[in-house]
Amino acid sequence: MKRNSILAVLLSTAVMLGLVLTVTAGLSLAETPAPAAEHETTSATVEYTLVTGGGTGQLVFVGRGGEIDGVVNPTLTARPGDVVKITLINEDGMLHDLVIDEFNVATRQFADRGEQDSITFTANRSGTFIYYCAVPGHKAAGMFGQLIVGTAAAAAEEGADIVRDPSDVPPPVGDRPPQTVEVDLVAEEVLGQLADGTVMTYFTFNGTVPGPMIRVRVGDTVVVNFRNASSSQFPHSLDFHAATGPGGGAVFSNLGPGEETTFSFKALNPGLYVYHCATPSVAHHITMGMYGLILVEPEGGLPEVDREFYVMQGEIYTEEPYGTTGYVNFSHEKMLAEQPEYFVFNGAANALTRDEHVMHANLGETVRLYFGVGGPNFVSSFHVIGEIFDRVYDQASLTSPPLTDVQTTLVPAGGAAMLEFKTEVPGRYILVDHALSRAERGLMGFLMVEGEPQPEIFDGTLTHGSGH
Repeated sequence: MKRNSILAVLLSTAVMLGLVLTVTAGLSLAETPAPAAEHETTSATVEYTLVTGGGTGQLVFVGRGGEIDGVVNPTLTARPGDVVKITLINEDGMLHDLVIDEFNVATRQFADRGEQDSITFTANRSGTFIYYCAVPGHKAAGMFGQLIVGTAAAAAEEGADIVRDPSDVPPPVGDRPPQTVEVDLVAEEVLGQLADGTVMTYFTFNGTVPGPMIRVRVGDTVVVNFRNASSSQFPHSLDFHAATGPGGGAVFSNLGPGEETTFSFKALNPGLYVYHCATPSVAHHITMGMYGLILVEPEGGLPEVDREFYVMQGEIYTEEPYGTTGYVNFSHEKMLAEQPEYFVFNGAANALTRDEHVMHANLGETVRLYFGVGGPNFVSSFHVIGEIFDRVYDQASLTSPPLTDVQTTLVPAGGAAMLEFKTEVPGRYILVDHALSRAERGLMGFLMVEGEPQPEIFDGTLTHGSGH
């Protein structure tokens, strides 16, 4: 085979793989410079093509060609020093662009089908970076992905999964007499995953945010075995809103690292109550993840439902701007100014949109949500897009008649609500705070309802780009 033919085949193969080697102009393969010495860094030009929508009907990027072909919001990779070229093609006829903040690059915004633009830059830093559409609302609807430069840097940014699975709900108490219930809680400071490529130090109860949901009945005596892990850097304590007594238990439980204690309280009032750390600065310990819910069932228990989920909202204050990768630090100044960088369900940005933490139900089932706000500062206007709450136990009062047919309910910081609805149409339902700009700060969750279509209730032709 002639040398020019060999060159053509190799270049064609490289393009199929999404990699174009930089070859000195005017030279054949036999005349190209010798390979670089082992101690030198070899760089390449790495090319990717993304299309908008890609026939999905959603606000996403879809890969075109090579290993990313057909992949929604594909992870792009490069080595430090590589020249990266990303071409964006508009396929859905909506206004879009593509931005990567850390490399100060962006395509122009364009809306015509078939129109395209590219960004080209040198990957001169290692880490995990977010590419996204900067048109308002598009990133929040799902139009973003990762660019990873250097596998070592990406691995170094891994943190523990601190997200409490929303389906991790203890079984109903039912109709039983009062008894003594023991609860084991450990204060643990954990390096956890706040977002893709972003880690922070969390304060947790039992390693997750929120802490475990506790379930008792009115009249029970709750014995709390509490320990502050020896690896902690801070003292920690417990304040149960369900307890009647000074500090809700904080006067009995302020522990230094490695210390442990036991205290008890009698659950005098039914309801759904927040518990949290009450060690000064209390707001600091709460925003770092130290909150949870305790359900005190009324005498005779609660009505039976098909699905129960446990969701809590909080806000996180970091020195670094939203979306910064690597380790981020707590900002006391932003907390006092009530200017959070992140709003979260169950501890992390977009945590309840990830496959492992998405909620699932079947058509015709009754869903009950135990929803609370850890805070420390913001009220939630809680809403499930596409659903109406059949019953809302406002302020988590389980002995008052529930509100019925409610679209959005207010839940204060340090408060809770119990919400119920029957699933009547299949599809994806999005949990939000209807202060909707918070969705663009990580506050979103998914409930997937499986079943046959119900055209007599909900019918139409799918339109593109709704993000739902």
